[in-house]
Amino acid sequence: MNGQEQINDYITSQPEPKHSEMKALHRIILDVMPACKLWFLDGKNSDNKTVANPSIGYGSYTITYANGKTKEFYQIGMSANTTGISVYIMGIADKNYLPQTYGKEIGKASVSGYCIKFKTLNDINVGVLEAAIRDGLAA
Repeated sequence: MNGQEQINDYITSQPEPKHSEMKALHRIILDVMPACKLWFLDGKNSDNKTVANPSIGYGSYTITYANGKTKEFYQIGMSANTTGISVYIMGIADKNYLPQTYGKEIGKASVSGYCIKFKTLNDINVGVLEAAIRDGLAA
């Protein structure tokens, strides 16, 4: 199964209304990043043990670890969680930037240094989420 099939299966496997919300958000992110690399991470480690929620990734950036090693990873991510959806914006150095810049404007969401978590798209200002994604891409 290729990455696009895994992504479609993952979104389709979600119960409603999360299925429709993730499908809409997937389209929104692709509108912002039309030619991006797509990723699917199943959330399992090398021992096939589940260590995280599966996630869809968009784009590519290089993570540089403290020891100098590097790793290619996605720039923007989306994942279902127990209460809703998480959007990950990777690569912003200042962990206060997202909460300070978008926390009050985005609506009913939890905003951390790299994650915007919300129950439903109706709870947030989607334009503000798009602006946060664009900001993350510029970083």
